[in-house]
Amino acid sequence: MESPEQEHLQSLNGLIACRQFLSDPVLSALEEFRTAAPEKRTSARAAVCSLLLEKAETLPLTGSALRSYLIYLLAEGDFPAARAIERTGCAGANLRKALIADFRLLRPYLTEKPAAFLDTDLFDDYSPSGGTLPAYRDRLDQALRAAQDAEACAEALITHYIRCGRGPLARYAAFRLDDAGRFIGIEPFPPFDWEDLIGYAAQKEKLLANTEAFLAGRTYNNVLLTGARGTGKSTSIKALVSRFRDQGLRLIQITRTQLALLQELMEKLADLHSKKFILFFDDLSFDENETDYKYLKSAMDGGVSPQPSNVLLCATSNRRHLLKETWKDRDDEMSEIYRADSTNESISLSDRFGLHLYYSTPTQDEYLAMIANELKKAGVVLPPDTLRVEGVRWEMEHSGRNGRIAHQFVQWYLSRR
Repeated sequence: MESPEQEHLQSLNGLIACRQFLSDPVLSALEEFRTAAPEKRTSARAAVCSLLLEKAETLPLTGSALRSYLIYLLAEGDFPAARAIERTGCAGANLRKALIADFRLLRPYLTEKPAAFLDTDLFDDYSPSGGTLPAYRDRLDQALRAAQDAEACAEALITHYIRCGRGPLARYAAFRLDDAGRFIGIEPFPPFDWEDLIGYAAQKEKLLANTEAFLAGRTYNNVLLTGARGTGKSTSIKALVSRFRDQGLRLIQITRTQLALLQELMEKLADLHSKKFILFFDDLSFDENETDYKYLKSAMDGGVSPQPSNVLLCATSNRRHLLKETWKDRDDEMSEIYRADSTNESISLSDRFGLHLYYSTPTQDEYLAMIANELKKAGVVLPPDTLRVEGVRWEMEHSGRNGRIAHQFVQWYLSRR
């Protein structure tokens, strides 16, 4: 005869789309407890509690710990159905039916307190020793909490995979590549508020319009941002990711030494239809004898595989043409045809970026506005005369004026308070 706790438990052996859950250690232990003989219930319950306690502290889990753990498994999406939705950006009718059937089994674990199953209130309102529920799991938790039945739960999960992704693509907004071309999440990736980008209104308008066209599936251009140092070129790209993260935009930073991986990477990203990717080349330039830029040229225009429609290339540089030019390239004694070849080669890479945005040194008023904006966010408002005197003095003591110098002034000023 089953105990009252065991009567509450439903077997998960009928899972279809989420069948990989059956090999999870916590759920396996829960199934063993469900079927345990009376004389083994105590040790079986202890095994479940021990595993759940470990997960609650390491993941972490909050509130109803068993529910929170299931949210974690669903958000990670380490099963074929989740991968299919992330890859295609949709879910077919049969996949929906399979997920609905699974949620009919999972909902009791999502809606009831663990005490109903485990005869202990230890996990009913769990507060871990450290850490908070990550944002991507909290979004899924809220969506499933609003779902009133299995059908609504399945729809909420599908929508989550399409909008937020699963696993790393949901956890992180930005990535770098390791030497094997695998994604490594960048954490922390601080949010950049688009409205904090002071000045450069025309450049911002063009960049924003191009990105919105990209996200909407319309025609767009790859972007090259050039100009003075410290003017916010890189920050503009990062701010796009903060602004459009919830619309599926992700950033992947690529170094010059990784350009040989670019074609293979774009082929991989082409299969992830639910997401849009900015491939970001920061401070990009090439010296006279470097040839790695040819990988970028080929990937953008001229390779066998076209650039995927869910990939946008953005580069920043202090050089307009990206390739270093020397006086030898302009030697009047060089024959005209070879001089033309050299010139064509030096500009051929930058020509592949359809949208060129130039960031000049800010005016003094723009520079002071940057300082005022950052100070205001920190709760500090300086009188205009004081701001001008202090800001200009800082500018003269440093290497000119730009957004980076303005930020450094703010850091110095706040450290003295």
